[in-house]
Amino acid sequence: MERRPLVVIACCWIAGSGLACLYSGKTFWLLWGGISLIAPLFAVLRKLTLSRLLILWIAFSLGAAYWAYNDGRNVSGIEPKLEQVNKAYQTGKIAGWDSAKSAGSGGTLDSAELAELVVNVEGTIISTVSIDGDRADFTLKLSRYSLGDETSVAERSKGERRIKYDSTEKVAVQVRLSSQEELAVAAAWKRGAKLSMSGTLERPGTARNFGGFDYRNYLRTQRIHWILKTKGASGISIEPPAGITYATLLGKVDSLREGLGNRVGTLFPGWQAGYMKGLIIGLADELEPEKYAQFTNLGLTHILAISGSHVAINVGLLFALLRLCRVTRETSLLVVLGFVPVYVLLTGFSPSVIRSGLMTMLGLYLLRKGLLKDGLNVLSAAALLMLLWEPYYLLNVSFQLSFAVTAGLILFVPLLSPYFRWLPQRMRGATAITVAAQIVSFPVTIYYFNQFSLLSLAANMVIVPLVSLVALPLGTAALLLSGIWIPLGQVIAYPVRLINSLSFLGTEWLNDRSGFMTFWKSPSLIWIGAFYILIYVLLRRGARSYPPLSNDAASYSSFRETSLASIEDTVPLLPHQGGKTGPFLLAPPHAKRPWKEIAVSVALLAGVAALLVLGYRPEYANGTGHVQFIDVGQGDCALITTPGGAHILVDGGGTVSFRKPGDAWRDRREPFEVGSKTVVPLLKKRGIHSLDAIVLTHGDQDHIGGLQAVVEQFPVEALIFNGSLAESTTMKKLMEAADDRNIPVYAAYDGMKLRPDTMTTIEFLSPLNEPVLTGIPYVKDQNHRSLVFLLEMEGVSFMFTGDMDVSAELNVLDNKVSESKGRSAPHADVLKVAHHGSKTSTSAEWLDWLRPMISVISVGQYNSYGHPNPGVLERLTESGGAIYRTDQMGEIQMRVTDGMIFIRTKLSR
Repeated sequence: MERRPLVVIACCWIAGSGLACLYSGKTFWLLWGGISLIAPLFAVLRKLTLSRLLILWIAFSLGAAYWAYNDGRNVSGIEPKLEQVNKAYQTGKIAGWDSAKSAGSGGTLDSAELAELVVNVEGTIISTVSIDGDRADFTLKLSRYSLGDETSVAERSKGERRIKYDSTEKVAVQVRLSSQEELAVAAAWKRGAKLSMSGTLERPGTARNFGGFDYRNYLRTQRIHWILKTKGASGISIEPPAGITYATLLGKVDSLREGLGNRVGTLFPGWQAGYMKGLIIGLADELEPEKYAQFTNLGLTHILAISGSHVAINVGLLFALLRLCRVTRETSLLVVLGFVPVYVLLTGFSPSVIRSGLMTMLGLYLLRKGLLKDGLNVLSAAALLMLLWEPYYLLNVSFQLSFAVTAGLILFVPLLSPYFRWLPQRMRGATAITVAAQIVSFPVTIYYFNQFSLLSLAANMVIVPLVSLVALPLGTAALLLSGIWIPLGQVIAYPVRLINSLSFLGTEWLNDRSGFMTFWKSPSLIWIGAFYILIYVLLRRGARSYPPLSNDAASYSSFRETSLASIEDTVPLLPHQGGKTGPFLLAPPHAKRPWKEIAVSVALLAGVAALLVLGYRPEYANGTGHVQFIDVGQGDCALITTPGGAHILVDGGGTVSFRKPGDAWRDRREPFEVGSKTVVPLLKKRGIHSLDAIVLTHGDQDHIGGLQAVVEQFPVEALIFNGSLAESTTMKKLMEAADDRNIPVYAAYDGMKLRPDTMTTIEFLSPLNEPVLTGIPYVKDQNHRSLVFLLEMEGVSFMFTGDMDVSAELNVLDNKVSESKGRSAPHADVLKVAHHGSKTSTSAEWLDWLRPMISVISVGQYNSYGHPNPGVLERLTESGGAIYRTDQMGEIQMRVTDGMIFIRTKLSR
């Protein structure tokens, strides 16, 4: 603590905030009390004085209290008003909104009722306006609002206006543009503008699958509790901002960024414009999704996120320019101190750039005062300042990665450098930095993104230097000089274009190397902590075996000056080591390593290996069967994991589009697709490395649309379909993808059986085995030909039915009743109800034969088809079994053990 007091205090503050974030109520107080009681014992072991222990305990407790205070105040002020209005409508004290009068007394309004309640708002736009296809999104800070036609009966007779409430709450606004002409109208909306509009409120969606993205919680960390939706820009009244406010200032910055983005577009053609906008000024939304995915797969997205490296390069360029102009060192420091906040503001104010900007400003100020001693203290000061400003930064992945990688580089680079002593000095440092960044970012990466490419290290070693040393500085110079003379900027931009093309050729080639992408389930916080501790101890012990790298004072001075000028997350800041003359000086080497030292190192290596093996195992270990009915909205998707560890995906959902031919302008750059946005992330999060089979029950869009993304990202051993093709682009692309990846395709018919393991059998019951004379037929009515199969696993049976119709049910009954000789025992414990509960399926005869104990309906919430049909629900209820629905309960998971079924659902009814 003597050397790094801010580091210890910041760690205690973060620990307290994290405890308050993870736990509440009695659990929090019990843990807080336990930690408070254990702290003196830790102080004795670490030989801390009572005063220092008290300081750390206060920092820990204040961190927890500060989080609890801010989180407790993060509530919606609109919610109580809605409940008051609901009661007033029901009691007749307020007129209007007839549908609310029939609602339950005193209850919270549901989504259907909210959709009928018109809200009139006034406020200020406080975010950039994002236009994608036919939708404009922005954040609005309210000044006042009124709910519905909210006037009392008496006041209405007098012609009184609606009751308005003052507010400072933020809401997320989504405007569905009505025509292509409204694109220009929405593009004119800027931060700081005053706005009045009408719309309907909607609660943000919660996670509907285990481990799924929770949009409601994400918006809550932005202090947003409601989404305000409206159709058409014509009903929105915009007033230009009056005077200079913080929001209007940001609006001016947005206009400047937009102008710079347009200038970048004149210097770089096609896709390079979007790439360079992200690289230079942080406008990463315009990069083609395919190329962004290439960067993501190789762990290169940090290049596009303005961060410490960007700040360091621009600060270095500015220092060099000032030096050429013979500006004094003192004046240069002052100029750079003024430049950094402007750059942070100009590049988007993200957590990573705020962190690097704060560190740069603090470091330069301390350097100017001669007080800069340790980079970790500067980093900790930046963390404390940011968390005091906004506690929810703690949950921001950009904040976590930025601080974790920077701290890791400071600690790990000196320990790793001796391992690369055989390389030239400059390559040694770059290699150590890249390896350290990979090690430190690995746990955070797999926690959030659940994937890691084994080629990531090679990609960062090759691509990052090209971008950092050539593309970024030359691109920045081209942008600045184009302001003087555009042809001059174009000349400088030409080599950057070549470098960009070369970089993306490299990323494309690396992405085409199959077999190097690994998928990991999200590890626990204990796993992450153990990984960091074991790696640090292992490297620290190993570094003792090496002699000092250099005692050259000039070399150390050069490193020190570079670090202070950079102050970023790719170069460590003056790490403190045991040597006396520099950060790379290590303890004297052992003449001979004793066996005890070797044994400890081997044990540490074994510990790291064990952690990696445990982390790489799927979420559902071998020995237990699972059937998971994933909520994909209006569609079907189920993941079967057998006791032997086989993974079988049944259908994959699919987004159904009703876009008209003339409405291409409504298409988004990256439209929502259930396969890539829901199914694939869930499979990765559960540690699924490959699929033993994909079963396509039939060719409808809402069953196979999501499988394209699955086939493109996961190794698949077999594709099983119903022996016919649908005349759709989706089916064609899926079969072409299977052919390109050499995935065997099998047609299944009545009577075929599969045995994934000794405890699992799959028997196909439909369609009938009809002879095919010429190729694979195209069949329009895919529902009738749905694959129907019976899964028997650990003594429990599941009937999967696709979208089979009553006719197909009767065919199965005709074939199987005679085989069963009229037995009355239940034929299926669990029935996946056909066609989302449509009236075209699930006949009384079918249910009488199956007699399911549990029925599962996969159906979209508030779907437009009226599924499930009331008659089907009535028949299921009369059959006596329990009914589970994804529209009401979200994902439905069933664990099978010793002939028993254990069920859990993501949502309560």
